[in-house]
Amino acid sequence: MESQPYLAQLFSLENHTALVTGGSSGIGRAIAGALARAGANVVIVARREAELAATVGELEAEGCRAAWVAADLATRDGVRDAADRAAAVFGEPDILVNCAGINLRPPMSELDEDVWDRTMAVNLDAPFLLGQRFGPGMAERGYGRIIHVTSQQAHRAFVQSGAYGVSKGGLESLARSQAEAWSPHGVTCNTLVPGFVLTPLNARLQSQPGTIAALADRTLVGRNGVPEDFAGAAVFLASRASAYVTGQSVFVDGGFHAH
Repeated sequence: MESQPYLAQLFSLENHTALVTGGSSGIGRAIAGALARAGANVVIVARREAELAATVGELEAEGCRAAWVAADLATRDGVRDAADRAAAVFGEPDILVNCAGINLRPPMSELDEDVWDRTMAVNLDAPFLLGQRFGPGMAERGYGRIIHVTSQQAHRAFVQSGAYGVSKGGLESLARSQAEAWSPHGVTCNTLVPGFVLTPLNARLQSQPGTIAALADRTLVGRNGVPEDFAGAAVFLASRASAYVTGQSVFVDGGFHAH
């Protein structure tokens, strides 16, 4: 048996359409690129037009089908508008990846309502609203994949988890609720749980070499993550290969949580 047809049957994303929020940088960019290179039409939603254009330009240069929508996901109207514009490009998505997030973590005693509200709006409300917008259609069509990118702070408190950890914990619960609702209709809903990953979102911590080294020491592989570490797991969860995997938190963390 030839391996290529078998692998294509399992993992090819041809004829699928993915919407990836936060797809212009960091983990989101790596996931968007992986899905596009696996054959999906990919629409990237983020705030910064220059980064969006650069990401899509890179993918198009490789022959991928990609487009971008600039949007602010911090308001409910902004989320709804972004969803409509994204769906107008290649049609309704059957893969939704929620990777957009903000990482505001003041000490708990200094955590005010504004930081709390902004964090919940982007990290939890937007994924909920996008799920409500696209999940029922996926279920009606009999196929869908919803993937949320969460955090170690969803499971344990360290380096001032604050509202950020709460939002990510809620996101993992959201995945389970979505799985309960839609998995009987062919829609799997899972989360990818990073360890410490060297991305712009973690720029503050990266300025502290001792902290970076200590975090690497907590892994079993001896290093911190990079965005490309998420490519294979994302394609797996977006493909037919993961049809019996739902409601799960898949740790892509070099063994951080097991150490």
